Amino acid sequence: MASRLILKNLSKRHLFCSSFASRSASTLVLAEHEGGSIKAPSLSAVVAANSISQDNSVSILLAGSGSSLQQAAQMAATCHPSVSQVLVADSDKFAYPLAEPWAKLVQLVQQKGGYSHVVATSGSFGKNILPRAAALLDVSPVTDVVEINGPQQFVRPIYAGNALCTVRYTGASPCMLTVRSTSFPVPPISVDSKSDGAPISQVDLSTLDEDSIGRSRYIKLSSEDTDRPDLGSARIVVTGGRALKSAENFKMIEKLAEKLGAAVGATRAAVDAGFVPNELQVGQTGKIVAPELYMAFGVSGAIQHLAGMKDSKVIVAVNKDADAPIFQVADYGLVGDLFEVIPELLEKLPEKKG
Repeated sequence: MASRLILKNLSKRHLFCSSFASRSASTLVLAEHEGGSIKAPSLSAVVAANSISQDNSVSILLAGSGSSLQQAAQMAATCHPSVSQVLVADSDKFAYPLAEPWAKLVQLVQQKGGYSHVVATSGSFGKNILPRAAALLDVSPVTDVVEINGPQQFVRPIYAGNALCTVRYTGASPCMLTVRSTSFPVPPISVDSKSDGAPISQVDLSTLDEDSIGRSRYIKLSSEDTDRPDLGSARIVVTGGRALKSAENFKMIEKLAEKLGAAVGATRAAVDAGFVPNELQVGQTGKIVAPELYMAFGVSGAIQHLAGMKDSKVIVAVNKDADAPIFQVADYGLVGDLFEVIPELLEKLPEKKG
């Protein structure tokens, strides 16, 4: 079990925190949406926001344009009983989630709403926007939170996940957090748990400074066309390492994933070798996953990779090297040649039912 390192900030701003803690918490969640639905990691951010305090008021901020934004707002209004308000910024400026306009939007909404906390997930969306917004608001964000012990006390991993650090926020309001979605699972919510959805309000964008949001532009989105589940939220993940030797051989991992209805992952070494695109990278500098089943083929178990998958419920590893570090975290391990093991699995596993 990882040890905990308790850090205390005894700066002169510590006197401020007593008044900060005494007032009621109100949290703004920066939510990502696609195709009229809230993305699963953003729902985890709502769960995290709800755990900040018992009397916490949670507002969800959505930005974009068109009918899909309105559909996402309707979903957000009923996604969790703790949601008290949905704020919608409907403008072509937010057609794509660029950091500059989003950061200015967060600054604008915070200045009007005076929230005690601002929460986003630790994915590319949150990591892109939150630090810039924190700079505009002149506060220091707390990143990669895996546990919330109160309005100002949080647990986050350090040393590539080998230790957990308990930190106390003593800075000015708002306290800005990125949270790991895998640490805040979304519980099933019955239809009757909240009969009426939260009110949906439009954000007044008339005072948004347009000069500061036009310094970057959207070029294109490159993504794989596949029916496989999303890597960040899949129940089963099949990952390949550099031992696969080529992009052609990596297709064996993809075939196995298709049979299992799983997402495909890769180590940084496999990504750097050009076997697969970097959106499939699992690890400290890739995606953090915690599926029910994680299967690793030809993965040595570098500390950076383990940081991204060791919270998986069941870990299965196949590697020729009996001393590979991956076996130290695996629930089931097989010392063998993946070029023999994978074809045998493909032969014996039934086809996935459509």
